[in-house]
Amino acid sequence: MTDAADQPTAGHLIARLVDRGWTVAVAESLTGGMVVSSLVDIPGASAVVRGGIVAYATPLKSTLLGVDAALLTRQGAVDPLVAAQMAAGVRFATRIGDQPTDVGIATTGVAGPTEQDGHAVGTVFVAVETPSASRVVELALSGSRERIRAEATEAAVRVALELLS
Repeated sequence: MTDAADQPTAGHLIARLVDRGWTVAVAESLTGGMVVSSLVDIPGASAVVRGGIVAYATPLKSTLLGVDAALLTRQGAVDPLVAAQMAAGVRFATRIGDQPTDVGIATTGVAGPTEQDGHAVGTVFVAVETPSASRVVELALSGSRERIRAEATEAAVRVALELLS
């Protein structure tokens, strides 16, 4: 069993970003702002956090984040490629001038209480994109809606830390 102090946290991610001189932005669906909130809770986060976009309604994933509308129609919002495009899209949407954000994090999935687009409650995709790498992770979470959202938030931070390691 691991000690809580050994678990990756938003504070570790902020520190890693500061060390690299990189910025981060978050595109969220089922987590509804929880990921970016966990980041801005950390003192000094303003040095690296550019912002977040909560694209809860499926069409907003296309209009705000540039996710392919045909993909959303064909696959729905709970899809690994949708998550990847959300992470890429938030890097561009939060650019300053011609400088994109360095790290994009995205969450999409089903928190419940019912399935969505044929996906079971607890199906979650977390995506992270940087200038040099990207990763999409599928999660099968269980528990209450609140627990699924909290675990998806923790997973998003963890995946970002792993990709930056």
